[in-house]
Amino acid sequence: MNKNKILIGILGLTLGASSCKKDLDISNPNQPTPQSATSEIGVVSLGQGSIYRNGFYSVKYYDGVNGRFWAGTVANHELMGDLIGMEAANAFGNQIGCPDKVILDNGTSILNPNGDATQYALLRRINSNAQQGSNTTYFEWAYMYNMITSANSVLDIASKTTFSGGTAAAATKLATITAWCNFWKGFAYSRIGSIYYAGLINNGINGTTNGNYVTKEAILAEAEASFAKAVTAINAATSTTDYTKMMGDLIPAFLQIGKGTVPSQAAWIRNINTLRARNILANTLASALTPAQLTSIQTLTTNGITASDPIFTGRTDANGDFLGTTIADKTQSAASTTNTYKLSERFVQEFYPGDLRRDNNVRALNAGQGVFNQDRGNSYNTRWTLYNGGNGIAGTIVYANTAAGANEITLAGTYEENALMQAEVLIRQGGQSNIDAGVALIDAVRTYQGAGLTAIGAGQTQAAALEILRRERRIALAFKGLSFYDARRYDIIAPTKSRTGCIVRAGSAGVLNTNATIVYGFLDYWDVPDNELAYNPPASGSAPVKNPK
Repeated sequence: MNKNKILIGILGLTLGASSCKKDLDISNPNQPTPQSATSEIGVVSLGQGSIYRNGFYSVKYYDGVNGRFWAGTVANHELMGDLIGMEAANAFGNQIGCPDKVILDNGTSILNPNGDATQYALLRRINSNAQQGSNTTYFEWAYMYNMITSANSVLDIASKTTFSGGTAAAATKLATITAWCNFWKGFAYSRIGSIYYAGLINNGINGTTNGNYVTKEAILAEAEASFAKAVTAINAATSTTDYTKMMGDLIPAFLQIGKGTVPSQAAWIRNINTLRARNILANTLASALTPAQLTSIQTLTTNGITASDPIFTGRTDANGDFLGTTIADKTQSAASTTNTYKLSERFVQEFYPGDLRRDNNVRALNAGQGVFNQDRGNSYNTRWTLYNGGNGIAGTIVYANTAAGANEITLAGTYEENALMQAEVLIRQGGQSNIDAGVALIDAVRTYQGAGLTAIGAGQTQAAALEILRRERRIALAFKGLSFYDARRYDIIAPTKSRTGCIVRAGSAGVLNTNATIVYGFLDYWDVPDNELAYNPPASGSAPVKNPK
């Protein structure tokens, strides 16, 4: 099997979307169908493509600026998390991250200049099947249910496939691909439950679904159930040799470098535990985390991703098979220009003096650059962009690199995220020894990323440590699609909330403000896309599909 690129033929499976009310409105027209993959090599190739092609690359509608999953769908989170900005109007990207109001240093208010007064109103207006690919809320739903229904088909085929080798080998191969499908189903349900107000639990194959919409909490519970099935299957793989071979076939060869090598069974379970912890943290207001939740996060992250564990990664390749560009790649530019995404002033202000991560990544624009069309936004003027390939500081992370295969991105969890969740638990539990231990984990993440900062050290107050942690999450986890989750749980996105002390380059003159206030006014969980509801209306007894806010 040629594993140097994703196998486009078998990977692009047909999900049979149609106007039937029980079919998801997502499709990929490539052939062959899952029914033709009933051999060991076929089901493995199908298992690879179900994730990397159907889950991250191909949906019914596509927008060239922000239509792909990792360069566009996840970028919506970074737009709303104020990590990046956008002037282009494709899929209303310039409005998704546009705050309701910016209050400048002198008290002057700059209101949202777009046709809708609020993001709430915009999301409701464009959430129409008639908008097709211009409905911003469509993409994440479509990609993730593409992944779920594809994984369901692979599970069905795998259960009917005869695997080679003796009894232990065949059982291990089936267990590994079962774990693979359930892991990615857990990933997909996690994303659905973390951004939509309701969802569907779908175990159908060939694109079939149901109209029984359930709450986001039930979707997150299904994510947990899928992760549990994955762990059970991983533990059932008794032949290490056959497990490793099967995982080596499921993960494309060009991704099996750097941090993306095949994880051991124990390392894979640690990857799962990190995602389980994320689901608790990302969907709970920071101020409302209970002792029980903190304990659960602590248990999971203590057994989560370590600094030496392989993780699930993505890279661009010359063929653009599933990851043509990344968010960071679309944010880098020369000093005299800017790219699709604009680097937010609020992101750059998070760096502490002397942080090599800033020196290696953040590039100043020339005078006169970084001021944009003011009738499309009120906060994305900037003095900054990203270096392409870094600024040459060895041992320090690089955010953007457009050379094929050079930019390793993380598809799921990371050591940094796991360590910072551990740190948050310790700091919030209180007591100086816990706070000091939490701060030590922040220092460990900085060392891991080559920040070059002096250790924070012991003796921080809880409030000071939490602020250091907030800023570190913004920097260490940048471009991983987590910034909106943090903005939501820190409770700064609601129309009645705000972020203060902001740097804003305001107006057509780009006047620099250093103590502005931003009232974001963003919807915390999106309504179910009408692209789904038009073909699959809620059955009797379904949970509400519209956020009451």
